Amino acid sequence: MEVKESTANEMLYNVTVSIEPSLEPDWLLWMQTIHIPEVLKTQCFSRCVLSKVNGNEPNECTYSILYWAKDQVALNHYFNTYAEELQQQHKLRYDGNFVAFRTTMDLINTILA
Repeated sequence: MEVKESTANEMLYNVTVSIEPSLEPDWLLWMQTIHIPEVLKTQCFSRCVLSKVNGNEPNECTYSILYWAKDQVALNHYFNTYAEELQQQHKLRYDGNFVAFRTTMDLINTILA
């Protein structure tokens, strides 16, 4: 087993979104072709992982969007410069049809098999 130490205090920014099931195909396409590329274009993050949350409800459409920031400075730059506008674009497009919550985490290490 290999432990890969985090470099320069990497930070994780996770956005969890539950979207109205009828809008799921449009939302997924928009996220992958428009929104996530725009977030990455800010250069505050090095990569992103989009995952579907396996819930208990049959029609549940909940996703996790996990972004890697180089450090707290990069994350703060994103929040202070870009986050409000990008979140507003999402809100205008899907207003009343989603719930989102956001968390930040310190990356400790990555353990590889």
